[in-house]
Amino acid sequence: MTSRNEVDRRTFLASAAAVGLGGGLPSALADGNAASTRRLVGAAARRWPGYADALVVDFLASPGYFNYPLNPPLDGAMVRNAVESGITAVNLTCSGGTFSGTVQNIANWLDRIERFPTAFRQVRTVDDLMDAKESGRLGIVLGFQDTTPFEGELDPIETFLKLGVKVTQLTYNVRNLVGDGCLEAANGGLTRYGHSVVERMNEVGMIVDLSHCGQRTTAEGIAASAEPVAITHSGCSAVAEHPRSKRDNELRALADNGGVIGIYLMPFLTPGRVATLEDLLDHIEHALDVCGVDHVGIGSDLSTTPIDGSEDYWSAHREFVAGRIARGVAAPNEDPEILFTVEGANSHRRMEIIADGLAGRGHRDDVIEKVLGLNWLRLFREVWRA
Repeated sequence: MTSRNEVDRRTFLASAAAVGLGGGLPSALADGNAASTRRLVGAAARRWPGYADALVVDFLASPGYFNYPLNPPLDGAMVRNAVESGITAVNLTCSGGTFSGTVQNIANWLDRIERFPTAFRQVRTVDDLMDAKESGRLGIVLGFQDTTPFEGELDPIETFLKLGVKVTQLTYNVRNLVGDGCLEAANGGLTRYGHSVVERMNEVGMIVDLSHCGQRTTAEGIAASAEPVAITHSGCSAVAEHPRSKRDNELRALADNGGVIGIYLMPFLTPGRVATLEDLLDHIEHALDVCGVDHVGIGSDLSTTPIDGSEDYWSAHREFVAGRIARGVAAPNEDPEILFTVEGANSHRRMEIIADGLAGRGHRDDVIEKVLGLNWLRLFREVWRA
């Protein structure tokens, strides 16, 4: 009998080959459904001509390895993939569990930006973002996926802002001093301190991110914020139920607040199996239907360097997932035998593949431009201070 691992590896490698050799076309679906496969290939077959000129923002990504147990130094291939991705800027997670550890993380990334000045540019303002586009560099927006670096205080918010942190997620998957993450059964809302954090972030121009937050913390975070908020990397529970994805009422509240959701390229799009490009497009289209065209973007939760599917990578992936499960921070369906990728989009040019897919499904150029980056740009202009 063929193991699921053998099937997943074979499917992944076939997909990677198709992306590498076929101009972004995905491989056949793992389930062998010919009709679905034809629809998927047809969606991606139309090349969208506007990618080179578009402002492209992946608002949760990294030029280095991501969702990986090791953080090897940036090498030439990683830097080249970042520059050649066509992505204008990413929201790069640099938070740690403490104030001091996070300052060190920020210092490490600022050093990398300084060492590769023709490849990277720190983005603190909209003008910086535009300069990254004009100069062909990858803009790096420093961001947090937890408020633990604030250590229960408010003053560190402005301190980190001065270091270039422009977006902070209120909680990770579990409870912290601000509120409850999406894995907390109690589903508590914003704490008194949490309300103060949101207020201070609004005052200084730091984007409030609710991606990993529980339902009550998400709802109360939106209601408490005087500024539009972000859900930088999530999916649509109406398409595939998962605690890391958001329900339609949350999406509507986000849009009513003026915010933006970034759709991720994670296994949570299709719990229990490898997601395909078609699945990703389904989530994007559902978000467009519920939120409207001005409130949807991309936050892949991936590296700009595609995963290689080698035995070494599989081994590291299993180690990474096992560690997260052991620490109690893994979301349901984080599976050691399912890689964090989307079949048909495992490429440094994944944002172009998404654009092609949306064009293949008949979306207008202006809608594609908004999803690729203009909606994030509008949010930056509304929330960030100079």
